[in-house]
Amino acid sequence: MRASQRARGEDVDLVDALLSADERRRSSSVRFDELRSEQKQLGKLIPKASGDEKADLLKRAGELSAAVKAADAAQDEAADETQRLLLKLGNLVHPDVPVGGEDDFTVLETVGTIRDFEAEGFTPRDHLELGQLLGAIDVERGAKVSGSRFYYLTGVGALLELALVNAAIAQATEAGFVPMLTPALVKPRAMEGTGFLGQAAENVYHLEKDDYYLVGTSEVPLAAYHMDEIVPAERLPLRYAGFSPCFRREAGTYGKDTRGIFRVHQFDKVEMFSYVDPADAEAEHRRLLDWEKQWLTGLELPFQVIDVATGDLGASASRKYDCEAWIPTQGKYRELTSASNCDEFQARRLSIRMRDGKHVKPLATLNGTLCAVPRTIVALLENHQREDGSVRVPEMLRPYLGGRDVLEPVAG
Repeated sequence: MRASQRARGEDVDLVDALLSADERRRSSSVRFDELRSEQKQLGKLIPKASGDEKADLLKRAGELSAAVKAADAAQDEAADETQRLLLKLGNLVHPDVPVGGEDDFTVLETVGTIRDFEAEGFTPRDHLELGQLLGAIDVERGAKVSGSRFYYLTGVGALLELALVNAAIAQATEAGFVPMLTPALVKPRAMEGTGFLGQAAENVYHLEKDDYYLVGTSEVPLAAYHMDEIVPAERLPLRYAGFSPCFRREAGTYGKDTRGIFRVHQFDKVEMFSYVDPADAEAEHRRLLDWEKQWLTGLELPFQVIDVATGDLGASASRKYDCEAWIPTQGKYRELTSASNCDEFQARRLSIRMRDGKHVKPLATLNGTLCAVPRTIVALLENHQREDGSVRVPEMLRPYLGGRDVLEPVAG
């Protein structure tokens, strides 16, 4: 655990503080049990005693009563401290994950061919300019109504989102996922149990008056769906595809991706989520990645697959693969999807277990983005644009856009 914390760039001393608190919890529990046992024995002796002996026993009973209350309070305090520190710890990092920060990832694979716009004889427009030409994106009115990093999808932009969502759900359903429309507001335990109230808390919207949290991903309600349940092993794997609005503060990103809709406060997303036997978690992780690759290949986007470094995993993932699509006007690959193996981390915190014969044990949870809508629109517009400002529609998406093969600029 210390090595894992060190690799994440997190507080290593937290492990020793947790061990110390847990030792206090154990010793105070033993002390409480000893005092309660003595108290019970004393309770049996008092009715049989008389005179001075009874007076002494009653005096000792009073002392024991106070000691038991103090021991009980100490036990509860140590247990609360242990749990508080335990919830601060991230998941154990997989030993094969590259160590380092955001830029220390390992490229596992590169898929597709990057267009040479210079050879084609024109300079590519960015997604915002294309979105405005198509009458698809309105960030000015989004800012007027809601502030920076908000937007409207209008006309063909709204149709493009619906097409993407329907295509993603169709792919997920074909792969055996149960489609789900999930709550956008969750209780604190759901958010904490999935690991989003630790280092990620600064990006979470909290409604203090009601003590609800706005989810940043449907991973949260999907993970909490089987909270406090025991799932029969023969029902595994359980796979859900959640569609939901997502809300993120984007704290710490001042000045980054301020143009357009790449980094926004509210967006829609289709998320895959799996409950599996821990023995099958790594294989399921690869399957989630393969489904993401199938999706991006179908959209005819050039992308690379990276093994995310330890310092950029987030609290709940033991290993994470990102698919990054090429964004022509930025001249680099940018994250479109993530697939995370959380092993037993979330299941333990949310008390989700599996029953295998007579044995009950935590199961494993995994999640994978299939379509984060705004970023996918960014990649589609920029990679499939034509010189006149129109945008070619990938063949896979055409049935979901009324048969359109091209998005045309609007007049005026």
